Amino acid sequence: MNHTTFQGESGLAKLSGIRHSFPALQRIHHGKSVAYFDAPGGTQVPATVADAIGNYLLHHNANTHWAFPTSVETDAIISGARNALAEFLNASPNEIVFGANMTTLTFHLARALGRGYVRGDEIVVTELDHHANVAPWRALEKERGVTVRVAKMIPETGTLDWDDLARQVGKRTRLVAIGAASNALGTMTDVRRAAELAHGAGAQIFVDAVHYAPHRLVDVREIDCDFLSCSAYKFYGPHIGVLYGRNHLLAALDFPKLIPAPDSAPERAETGTQNHEGMAGAAAAVNFLASLAPGATRRESLRAVFSELHECGRELVRQIWDGLGEIESVKLYGPPPGEPRTPTVSFSAAGVSSTEVAQRLAEEAVFVSNGDFYATTVVERLGLAPDGLVRAGCACYTTEEEVERLIDGVKRIANPK
Repeated sequence: MNHTTFQGESGLAKLSGIRHSFPALQRIHHGKSVAYFDAPGGTQVPATVADAIGNYLLHHNANTHWAFPTSVETDAIISGARNALAEFLNASPNEIVFGANMTTLTFHLARALGRGYVRGDEIVVTELDHHANVAPWRALEKERGVTVRVAKMIPETGTLDWDDLARQVGKRTRLVAIGAASNALGTMTDVRRAAELAHGAGAQIFVDAVHYAPHRLVDVREIDCDFLSCSAYKFYGPHIGVLYGRNHLLAALDFPKLIPAPDSAPERAETGTQNHEGMAGAAAAVNFLASLAPGATRRESLRAVFSELHECGRELVRQIWDGLGEIESVKLYGPPPGEPRTPTVSFSAAGVSSTEVAQRLAEEAVFVSNGDFYATTVVERLGLAPDGLVRAGCACYTTEEEVERLIDGVKRIANPK
């Protein structure tokens, strides 16, 4: 399969120029085209997204809710962004909150939820999670006297220990905070199952979908979550965070806010003047993805695109896993191909630090990330602290030829002559 296009039984349009949508892919480093495998930390951006941001700043820039044209236009752009992200998540526009990033939004939500918690209430998190889905809830231990309980991961498989999660959830549980996919290992977790467990105990569920949203189409109704967060810069957009919350919950929560600020959901959850150009860019990222396939609605187009993205990702994961697995001194972590996972593969090379691997690959114009990726508990449980992992993540622009360059580069680093 040619991964520079989307084509197949799903009927996606043949777009041989998809890589041309990304100006960053024209970059040359040390005489070679750059192969970007840093997508789990942030994808490259198509020109249409940059155009939308620039267009807003140059032609519509204003604050909201006033009578003059650029303010009215800003209101319309924000409304359009809520609609786009609502379709992206299968939510309603009045359930879409924007903010600086997922971490800031999660701290903000935690403070609001925490105002209704009392000493002895419990929150359940997991060892698999990015610490942006741990630290905000840990803060409530000091602020509200709640107890944070931690469900274990299984290091050998890089998956959640479901029996332990069931043990941690009980009659004092107020919230289960869980990641849909591990940014460190690519593990996908059945958050619908977690939601059933949480709701069965009378608790709410918060889902971190930052690493999940670029690879599988989110459906908050199907998941049956109460809150969910994601970040547009992980799916070809700008640096802005998105929070979904059931409308009646957003309307009832005691969010820290200024008295004159709007008191209706979702604006009551947005503190201060927002990143309007980021909202325009986030909507453009959704529209870029939707443009890759025909459909009667934007949601239908997204469903077709993500189906094909998933198939492409599975093939690339198999290629990376098999290629790196043949290198004797390389150890792979997380679920193998065929298990629920994203196209993100993490590994280590015996006797070579993760930093050195990343630096030497960069010399060959292969850009990978390394370290703990803020999933510090995962790295600790794998026994790899403080050095961490090398992480190679694929995006819609990743090709099989780039994967071969990655594998060949790791072979030279791990098995020097």
